[in-house]
Amino acid sequence: MAHSHLAEMLDLDADVLHEFHRDVITWVGSVTPARSRIIDLGAGTGTGALALARQLPDAEVVAVDVSESMLEHLRHKASALGVADRIHTVQADLDQLWPPLSPADLVWASASLHHMADPGRALTQALATLRPGGALVVTELDSFPRFLPDEAGAALEDRCHDALAEIRAEAGMHMGEDWGARLAEAGFIVEAERHFDIALQPPLPAATGRYAQVSLQRMRHGLDGRLDAGDLAALDALAAGVPGRDDLTVRATRTVWLARRPEESQVPQ
Repeated sequence: MAHSHLAEMLDLDADVLHEFHRDVITWVGSVTPARSRIIDLGAGTGTGALALARQLPDAEVVAVDVSESMLEHLRHKASALGVADRIHTVQADLDQLWPPLSPADLVWASASLHHMADPGRALTQALATLRPGGALVVTELDSFPRFLPDEAGAALEDRCHDALAEIRAEAGMHMGEDWGARLAEAGFIVEAERHFDIALQPPLPAATGRYAQVSLQRMRHGLDGRLDAGDLAALDALAAGVPGRDDLTVRATRTVWLARRPEESQVPQ
C-alpha cells in the first residue's frame, strides 16, 4: 500500500482508538521525568511522538523512521499542534547501523519491533541508547482490527487474518513474540505488562467507516492467490461499502510492556 494510504490509516487509528492511546500515554507520562529526552523508534506519522510531547511539555522528542514522507507528515502535524520546537526527526533504517541517538530517558517503540529484521539487535541498541534507569515502552498488536459484526462478514475477516498470518510468518515478521522474554534477554528489567482488549460498539467516531475501509483495503493487498475469487470479491465489496455503515464495531488487542535499563548499581559485577 502506498505511503499516503498507510499514513492515513495510522492517523485514523489514532483518531478511532483515541481512548486506548490516551490511557497508554497517560500511564507512560506518569512514570517519565518531566524534562526527558524521548526517542520514538519507527515513529510513522507521529501518534506516539506527538502525544508524548503534549503530555510532557518540557520533553524533547526525537522521531526516527525510515520514510522521509512519514517524517514530513509528522512535522506538519507537529507544527499544527504547536510542538514543532520540541520535535526533531531523524530518517534512518533501524535494521542498519543506528545514528547517534543517546542519551535518552524514554525509548518508545509502538508496533515497530515486529517489522525489524533482528529485534534482538534492536533491543540491544535501545538499551545502549537509554540512560541507566531509563525506560523502554513496547506496544505490539496481534493483527489488523476486526470490524464486521455479522456472522458472514466476521468469518470472512477470520479467513483473511489467517491468510495474512501465514504471509507474515513466511516473510519472517516477528508477530506473536514473547516480548517480555526478549526484553529480559536484552538486559532490561521488565516492570509491567498490560493487555488491552479493545471492543468499541456503536455509536463510534465519525472516522470509523473510513478507518475500516482503509484497513480492509490494506488487508486485501497481498491476498491474491491466498483466498478464492469469491472471498476476494466479497472483501472488495465490503471495503467499498463500510463507510456508509452504522453497525460497525472495532475489535483489537494490544499489549504494552514497560521495561528499564538497570541502574549501574543493579548491573551484575
